Amino acid sequence: MTDGRSGRDRPREPRLRRSVTLHLQGDWGDANLHRVCGWLARQVGDRSGPHTRSAIWTGLGWADNVRAVGCGLVDVALTTPAAFAAAAVHGLGLHAAEFYPHLRALGTVPQRDRLVVAVDRALGIATFAELRAAAPALRLATGPHDGVNHIGWAAQEILTRSGVPPGAIVEWGGELVDRAHPLDALGALRSDRANAIVHEAAMTLAWQEVAAARPLAFLAPEPRALDELRQAFGWPDATIPRGYFPGLDADLRTLDFSDFLVLARADMPDDLAYLIAWCMGETRAALEAGYRHIPPDRSPVTYPLDPAAMGRTPVPLHPGAAAYYAALPAAPTDAAGPAAEEASWRQPSSTGSSSNADSPSGSPPSGPPPRATPWPR
Repeated sequence: MTDGRSGRDRPREPRLRRSVTLHLQGDWGDANLHRVCGWLARQVGDRSGPHTRSAIWTGLGWADNVRAVGCGLVDVALTTPAAFAAAAVHGLGLHAAEFYPHLRALGTVPQRDRLVVAVDRALGIATFAELRAAAPALRLATGPHDGVNHIGWAAQEILTRSGVPPGAIVEWGGELVDRAHPLDALGALRSDRANAIVHEAAMTLAWQEVAAARPLAFLAPEPRALDELRQAFGWPDATIPRGYFPGLDADLRTLDFSDFLVLARADMPDDLAYLIAWCMGETRAALEAGYRHIPPDRSPVTYPLDPAAMGRTPVPLHPGAAAYYAALPAAPTDAAGPAAEEASWRQPSSTGSSSNADSPSGSPPSGPPPRATPWPR
């Protein structure tokens, strides 16, 4: 098989002569993780034995999905952001009590996202230092810190390491407004149930609408807090360029919240892992078609998908999946490197990457964190 754009050989198309039963876990049933699960179930079914069947289970897409695949309740699960799954391999954070060194990645589906911290501009606060000094009565909409929700976990960590632990917000006369879904959190901000927010889904139209209707001050986490999170969990940071939101008049450095990670276990047969990875890379147009009516920088799946980038994951690749990514045509010699990738945050479309650990055992990888996925302007 050849790549029609370059004429270079593509990895061979696999077929399983046997039938398989595949259990996948996505989201609550009608969003992007479920759509990815349905795409993979269809593509695997088309290339497996005649009695192949798949079941897609509902989940939240957070630590619950990681645990479901780690414990063997399902064969494949998706979680976001991708970088948070490394904690489940190393026994950190939410996964300190029970962790899964046998987790393996099949690849990532790119979604450019950021964790956004914002307060009502009428409060007159533009930095975390000003927030600490003013101690206002915040009504903060964010995810619940319940041991499952990644937004609640991230908010707890970023606020605490910025000197504003959630307990202090209550002491100041404020409250935490638990909203697991970003649209619900933004709705609370729009209705004045909340006057501050820490949440995700930054590419959605709802963020644009709320920021236009209610002037917001976007708070950049202090570099020390981001450095601590990088060292503790391997969480990368990234930039939202100025002008991306109404009222954002300077580049905003914050926590990267990107990408859907497709997880399995080390005991998945190599040929099945290869097939799933092949389907991710070689049938990507079928998934992209469902998003092409949305500009790439506003889409919940950031297209065009790049198979090579999909194979760079924050937890070890399954050997079967690694065989697919290793078989991809060599990149052109003028392929963009880290410097070009940094510059591409300012461009209309781009692709990004995260690093891939070599070993699931021992301490989290040292050295530089995964490179942040680029945010198109």
